Amino acid sequence: MIEERILKYPGFIYDIGGTYYFLGKWICKESLEVDANDCVFMYQMNRRQNEEKDTNFYFQKIRAYSDFALEVPYNPAQIEKDLKTLIDGLSDAETESLEKQLSCFEEDYPKFCGKDLSK
Repeated sequence: MIEERILKYPGFIYDIGGTYYFLGKWICKESLEVDANDCVFMYQMNRRQNEEKDTNFYFQKIRAYSDFALEVPYNPAQIEKDLKTLIDGLSDAETESLEKQLSCFEEDYPKFCGKDLSK
């Protein structure tokens, strides 16, 4: 299930119906940062064009923005609740889009961060 996958991974920004969200095991909140949201567009565009160097650059920027957006204290129960509410409210098209974005993250994270997501 998509919710469980997201809760295993570090934060990243996802475009859901034109609204951007920081989602991951430590975060679930809307991204209001224009530069961060623009990085998502650039990441996706470069990825489609197979521009690996630029894709990596924007991937790393999105990860950095996601880490800077973390809030203290960490509240895992609230994050899970907020993520469930968000996912339960998605249309089929939004769910499909999020699934595709998550698959791209799963493919790119090991390549660009040198770490296995299953650990």
